[in-house]
Amino acid sequence: MEFNPKKIVFVGLGLIGGSVARAIHEKYPDIKLYATAHHKETIEAAFDDHLIENDELLTDEEIADGDIIFLCSPVITNINYLSRIKPYLRPDTLITDVGSVKNDISAEIEKLGLSDQFIGGHPMTGSEKTGYANSDAAFLENAYYLLTYQSEKAKEIVPFFNEFIKSLGSVTMVLKPEEHDMAVAAISHLPHVISASLVNLVKESDKDDLLKTIAAGGFRDITRISSSSPVMWEDICLSNRDAILMLIDKYSAILDDFKETIASGDGDKIRSKFQSAKDYRDSLPVRKSGAIPAEFVIYSDLRDEPGQIATVATILAASGISIKNIGIIHNREFEEGVLQIELYNEEDFNSATELLKGHGYVLHIRD
Repeated sequence: MEFNPKKIVFVGLGLIGGSVARAIHEKYPDIKLYATAHHKETIEAAFDDHLIENDELLTDEEIADGDIIFLCSPVITNINYLSRIKPYLRPDTLITDVGSVKNDISAEIEKLGLSDQFIGGHPMTGSEKTGYANSDAAFLENAYYLLTYQSEKAKEIVPFFNEFIKSLGSVTMVLKPEEHDMAVAAISHLPHVISASLVNLVKESDKDDLLKTIAAGGFRDITRISSSSPVMWEDICLSNRDAILMLIDKYSAILDDFKETIASGDGDKIRSKFQSAKDYRDSLPVRKSGAIPAEFVIYSDLRDEPGQIATVATILAASGISIKNIGIIHNREFEEGVLQIELYNEEDFNSATELLKGHGYVLHIRD
């Protein structure tokens, strides 16, 4: 079977859709990319970036006229588009999505008789930031990209699409739709619910903005994901409700057990629970994507001299190394270094490490 797409259409061009489109454009500049979105300004921005061919929103018929259609809008929006474009679809058009929930869209695909030309997709990457302006091809590098299928004919297409996605730098894994939804509920959806609940607890407990003022490293780290799109998480909770509710019940039981252990005053048991969590958390690979996004972070002691952040940035920039994020850590409870430098990929991470060491900086690297 030949898999040689000439035209790819994106429905939605936000953080994930934009990142996938950028990655495809970098790897396959001859493939013509088209897109539509909720806001025309998004399409105009992508056209100005020479990423897509159109500067107007697409009609349903134009959307359907692609070798591959990437559905990159919220889950419910993706489902609505399926019935709209079905009358115009060619039988050889491959439909895929990037949603983090598969049960609802899988049911709609089955209902519409499109199972033979659908491969579900879920790039496990991204940022707490949203929108096309924050998209980046680097988000796909070394990120797990989960694939699902629903029919034997679609299964025949999977190896070809699998290789296409791998060529963008991602690590692929093929799952059943129900396996996918339970897995992501555990390592993505439930953590977002817990994070939002914790932020709301602190908000309700905050008097005169005291807690907001002193919130530092630990609280900010554990609640970072609460800055994600509320609309997206509304859709996810509605689409993957059963799996999320089941895991909330399990988590509530574990939290109750933790509460009873603390109430017992048994130090050994308390320490054992924290030790168990630490051991498992420490076993997660830091610089490989998966349940936790890839981190390419260096922690460096700062010399007691003015302009040191600018100096570090200049050293890296002079060698063509792009910095994803840089800043001083004010709370040193968890990190030894006071300057945190986050890079985009492993190559830049390794180069920056050697470069800064060569300039005499004392670095603290997490393995």
